[in-house]
Amino acid sequence: MRVRSRRSQGSTSGKGEGALCDVESAEGPAGTPVGGRWLVRGKDGRLTAYARNEDGVLRWTEERPGGPRWQGPEFFPVADLNHLSVAQGADGYVHFVGRRSVSGEEGPQVDLVYAVQYQTGRPVTAWRSLGNPYKDAERAARIGPPAAGVASSGAVHVFVRNANGGMMLRREGKNGKWEGWKDLRGTLGKETMAVAVAGSGRFELLVPGAGKAMRWAQNEPGGAFEKLPNLNVKIAGGAVSVLETAPDRNTYYWTDAAAGTLTANRLDTPAVTIGDTPAEGPVAALRAELDDYDCTVLAHRDRDGRVMLAACGTENESGGLWWAATGERTATAPALALDANGRVVLAVIGVRGGLYVARQNDEPGLALGPAQRV
Repeated sequence: MRVRSRRSQGSTSGKGEGALCDVESAEGPAGTPVGGRWLVRGKDGRLTAYARNEDGVLRWTEERPGGPRWQGPEFFPVADLNHLSVAQGADGYVHFVGRRSVSGEEGPQVDLVYAVQYQTGRPVTAWRSLGNPYKDAERAARIGPPAAGVASSGAVHVFVRNANGGMMLRREGKNGKWEGWKDLRGTLGKETMAVAVAGSGRFELLVPGAGKAMRWAQNEPGGAFEKLPNLNVKIAGGAVSVLETAPDRNTYYWTDAAAGTLTANRLDTPAVTIGDTPAEGPVAALRAELDDYDCTVLAHRDRDGRVMLAACGTENESGGLWWAATGERTATAPALALDANGRVVLAVIGVRGGLYVARQNDEPGLALGPAQRV
């Protein structure tokens, strides 16, 4: 596999329109990636990247499908937001769920907030509160950051670690109204999790814990969540990501804390080592057609901040992967997506806060052109 990506001093940025206010520079604190897939493709084929800073949400949008020019960053203020996660449904809607903490005389007042973007480049709706599983302020302040998934029906599901490390769920009902909080149980879970929604619409949830990983799944789309037996694994840093690699079958990626190696895990089958050094944070994973083969493309950040890239036949990790440095550095996890022309796009938030994008070129295998600051 060939990989090439080098930093370019040129810019492909355009001026964004329609935001509540514009950000003239993405340096400094601007540009912390959000949870979930923060680089997405809309129904019109344009890619959008999301990040946040201490004051709200940042958004970059391709001017036309396939690029290369972008608009942004546009800025949407959200007060007191300390975490944000993104999920996209099959209808292209982008859903935002965040954790908000407001200082008060009796301590922080914590709740979850939600908004949606219906079309690429269009405004984000008003933010509304989803409340908190607890009425008691002390326990309410101990909930973790939320994650979200979208069912094939379009119903948003929000998951959050509770005060005891178990999992709570709140989701939209069939009538579009939000149901009450459901306790999925569990204990000693970490703040990170992997939410998988299969093409069938069935959910799976994997949550790293202390010396274990907890699992939940639906037997059928829209059904109840069943607590499955824990996995006896130690996931370094709690960072786990997931990709559907066959119909209704997921592959999970994490760093094994004992061996210090990056692994691919399909549940109930032996794990496959795919890298001899740990990933710092979650791995970005993407299905793509490379040289007429169904392949999985992976990207992660190493301990030195370098972005590493590899590809293999989908579910054929044992055939070997060769990781290559892309030339980019970041303090946070990279993102992958396919553009309107089916090309692999790698996005990172640079060490100074800007968005950099590298796009697959026409060479055989997986070769990336120069990364551009947008």
